[in-house]
Amino acid sequence: MHTENLVRMVNQIGTFFEAMPDRAAALEEMAQHIRKLWEPRMRKQLLAHVDSSGEGLTAMAAEAMARHRATIV
Repeated sequence: MHTENLVRMVNQIGTFFEAMPDRAAALEEMAQHIRKLWEPRMRKQLLAHVDSSGEGLTAMAAEAMARHRATIV
């Protein structure tokens, strides 16, 4: 899958979880969502993008990836 598509999808997921009043819980649930529903290859590709530049990620998506990286892998 193209990295741009993964960035778009993770940003859309972030938009959904951003509406939650408890940011810490939202970040954790976002990471759990990605771990449960994305195939390992997609998760690895997204994390590689985060490591290289993280270009295009919203603040919510970038923070979820950073805080809960171990959960996502």
